[in-house]
Amino acid sequence: MKRDVGGKLSMSFRQMAIAIVASGAMSATAVYAKSSNSIVLVPPTDLPELARQGGDAMLLHKTPDGRTLLYIEQNQGSRLATFDVTDPAHIKGEGSVQLESSGPFDFVSPVGKRAELVRFRQGQEEAVLDLRKDRAPNLKVVHGLTLQGPITRLGNDGFTVTSRAPSRAPEMQSAQDYQVVDAANAQDLSHVFDVKQVREEVTNAGTGTTFLLTQQGLYLIRRPAVEWDKRRRDQEWFFEHAGA
Repeated sequence: MKRDVGGKLSMSFRQMAIAIVASGAMSATAVYAKSSNSIVLVPPTDLPELARQGGDAMLLHKTPDGRTLLYIEQNQGSRLATFDVTDPAHIKGEGSVQLESSGPFDFVSPVGKRAELVRFRQGQEEAVLDLRKDRAPNLKVVHGLTLQGPITRLGNDGFTVTSRAPSRAPEMQSAQDYQVVDAANAQDLSHVFDVKQVREEVTNAGTGTTFLLTQQGLYLIRRPAVEWDKRRRDQEWFFEHAGA
C-alpha cells in the first residue's frame, strides 16, 4: 500500500511540475512575444488609463509596507496620478488627486520618511508633498521660507536653503544667508530658522552636526537622532572589543 500511495504522490508531483513549467513557458512566450533582446517595451495603451497622457515630472516612493508607488505630475501641476508599480508586470492605477498648486514643479529630495520637497518652476518657491496618505498626497507650503538658492538635505530631518550658490574660488567667497527647515513632521512645517551672513559651513557626518561660521559667532545645526545612533554604535563597538 505504501508503495502504491508513494507512486501516486510521485506521479502527482511530476504532473504539477510539468504544469508549472508549461504555464511558465506560455507566460514567457506571451511576455517576450514582441521582444528581440529580452527587453519589453510597454506602450501607454497597455497601462492604466491615467498613464495614457503626458506629465510634467515623476517620483518613485517606497511605502512602509514594502510597495513602490509612482507619482506622475499632470495638468501643469494641478493633478497627481498614483500608480502601484511594485510588480512591473501588473501596474495598477491608484487614482489621482487635485493639488493646490501654483504651476508645474519638480521633485527635489525626500524630507522625513513620508514627504518630498518640491520646487515650483515659476517663482522658484518650495513646498512639501505630504505622502503620509500615500493614495491621497497633498502639498503643504513651508511658511516663512523666503530664500530661493541651493537646497541641502539634513538627512530625513530637514534641509537648508541658501541665498545663492557659493563661489568655487576661495578669493571670491562671500557670506551667504541660510534658512534651516525642520521637516521631520510634515504636519508642521513652520519651523524655519534664519542664519545671516554665513562665511563657512562644515559638517560632521558622524554626528550629523553642521557648523555655520558667521560674523556674530558659531551656529550649530544638531540632529539628536543621528547623535543617539552614533552613541549606540560606539557602545556596541566598545562591548564587542572590551574582551579583546
